[in-house]
Amino acid sequence: MANNPLIGAPVSAIPTPAPIVDLDRLEGNLRRMASYFAARPCKLRPHFKSHKCVELARRQLAAGGCSGTTCAKLSEAEQLVAGGVTDILIANQVVGSDKARRLAVLNHKATVRSAVDSVHNARELSAAASNNNTTIPVLVEVDVGMKRCGVPPGEPALALAQEIMRLPGLRFDGLQGYEGHLVALPDRDERASKTREALAPLIETRRLIERAGIPVAIVSSGGTGTYDITGNIEGVNEVQCGSYALMDGAYARIRPEFVVARWILATVISARDGWAVVDVGTKGLGCEFGLPTIEGRPDAKARYTAEEHTPFDGLAAQVGDKLRIIPSHGCTTQNLYRQMWIARGDTIVDVWPIEGAGCLE
Repeated sequence: MANNPLIGAPVSAIPTPAPIVDLDRLEGNLRRMASYFAARPCKLRPHFKSHKCVELARRQLAAGGCSGTTCAKLSEAEQLVAGGVTDILIANQVVGSDKARRLAVLNHKATVRSAVDSVHNARELSAAASNNNTTIPVLVEVDVGMKRCGVPPGEPALALAQEIMRLPGLRFDGLQGYEGHLVALPDRDERASKTREALAPLIETRRLIERAGIPVAIVSSGGTGTYDITGNIEGVNEVQCGSYALMDGAYARIRPEFVVARWILATVISARDGWAVVDVGTKGLGCEFGLPTIEGRPDAKARYTAEEHTPFDGLAAQVGDKLRIIPSHGCTTQNLYRQMWIARGDTIVDVWPIEGAGCLE
């Protein structure tokens, strides 16, 4: 999108609200995470659902230390394959005959794994793979305490792995267990101890399956909040970090080694003594983890977010001023936009499409 007429213009020329990315900061985050995993047996499998941008996914892979890419939905995987990414894990169940068919078709073009946690789903994927003359690689998802998806650790996981081994068109590649209920614990020591405790049954499940004569090539887990904990547990060989690339207000509090590289540029549309209102609210900001903040304005406090407005108390500003708003949750913020503006310093240098925006199925 380098032919955009605003390339070379100052960031303030961008119509608001709009996501802007500081390319220097982004590249620094990518280098930091890639260097952490470069010489370790555990590798990074960056999560596309955090930013939903194929160009950024390619840059994460190019930075090194990666085994492939993670995504959350089949439609995201389709965007990644169309963009040339060839090793993908859908860290979710792909359920339904039409989706199973689409997953099978994707595996003619790339390695696209799926998580499974039921015999019903495994048989559905097996039928689709057989009907489309391909193989679908799968990971058995194990519930490590999040109480979302996954079979219990131990014998139930072994039984499902054994069933997968018997089904035509499927390849058992290993296990997935996500400690998502722990990745944002604010105290680092508590986060570390509880993560190790939660993942111990996952590692024992790996050993149980291997003792049964079934190879376990992959154990995939982790996130930005636990990359240096989960990434050092023997038996885990992939971590699914996503937020580290662009960051957000919530993760900035627990992972200060990565810097906020993406803001929502907003315009002050109303101002009076002691407070001002910007032109973005819940329709342009993911607010699940708290109210937004303003880059460089620590004294300004959001009063609330409405659909298209956010009033900030303690903000001295004039109508027309442009401000950089930090959302509390970057993943859901990113899903609200179709492109992001890339800047070096105060100059727009590119525009990247957010191909995965709206990919919910």
